[in-house]
Amino acid sequence: MTEHRKSLAAIGMIFGLISAAQAADAPLRKAGQWEIKTSLEGHGHAVTVRQCIDAATDQMLQSSTGPFAGPACPQREVKKSDGGMTIDSHCTFNDKPASVHAVVSGSFDDAYTMTVTSEGGDLPVAKMTMEGKWIGACAADQKPGDVVMANGVKVNVPDLQKRALAPDTTMPVSR
Repeated sequence: MTEHRKSLAAIGMIFGLISAAQAADAPLRKAGQWEIKTSLEGHGHAVTVRQCIDAATDQMLQSSTGPFAGPACPQREVKKSDGGMTIDSHCTFNDKPASVHAVVSGSFDDAYTMTVTSEGGDLPVAKMTMEGKWIGACAADQKPGDVVMANGVKVNVPDLQKRALAPDTTMPVSR
């Protein structure tokens, strides 16, 4: 596996594990528009997206774990404190052990930081930082579940999930 593919796989694994950790342990974020800046240590620039959420879509986004659900990561230890939480997950990917250590600080009402370190499996050690900042109400042309990517493309995650159940339909993407 090339280093580039390993990095992409690590990013995918980390995102999935973050979702698994959030779904079970983190409070829901304040409704409205969030700016999420994600950086992977050693891989240049950060990527920033904007998410429009309400309680239902935030819960859905946090629980969209795909292959990183319970069976892949059956052991998780969560330690909560006044300033945040620490989550340690022990997983198995391709029959190889992997671990993820996440530290969350801040508030899910206005700003938070999550630093995640993963290692094991066939992947190199990876460290990712996500910084979330509430920026206000969703824009007039947004609905809950909309994610505006760094390149300006807007997708609606609930719509994507519905379309996944009907693979013969085309998926509209807007700019």
